[in-house]
Amino acid sequence: MNKTELIEHLASKHELTKAEAGRILETLLDAVVTTVKKGGAVSIPGFGSFKQHARAARTGVNPSTGDKIKIAAAKLPKFTPGAGFKAAVDPKAAARKAAAKPAKAAKAAAPKAAAKPAKKAAKK
Repeated sequence: MNKTELIEHLASKHELTKAEAGRILETLLDAVVTTVKKGGAVSIPGFGSFKQHARAARTGVNPSTGDKIKIAAAKLPKFTPGAGFKAAVDPKAAARKAAAKPAKAAKAAAPKAAAKPAKKAAKK
């Protein structure tokens, strides 16, 4: 889906003109870009978060000559998908992750539960 298709989808879904939907989309994108550019983060629950990521300077290799080159530090935008977005894209992986959580919680709780009575018995 490209920008024009997204505008058409917004317009039809919310009974807007394409011009209104386009302005809304531009406002949303402008807000995200401006906030991330200033170093802030934009978090949309269930969808994901946008933030600025600083990449350190490093030494690279020119593949054609083999010479070492310096690569400057850079600030890049980074998107991290939310749990709801991940689950929508791959429901099977989300189900596996949900099934693994209770097993991990049970393993973590079992040693703690066994250790508590031993401490009480030692105090008496």
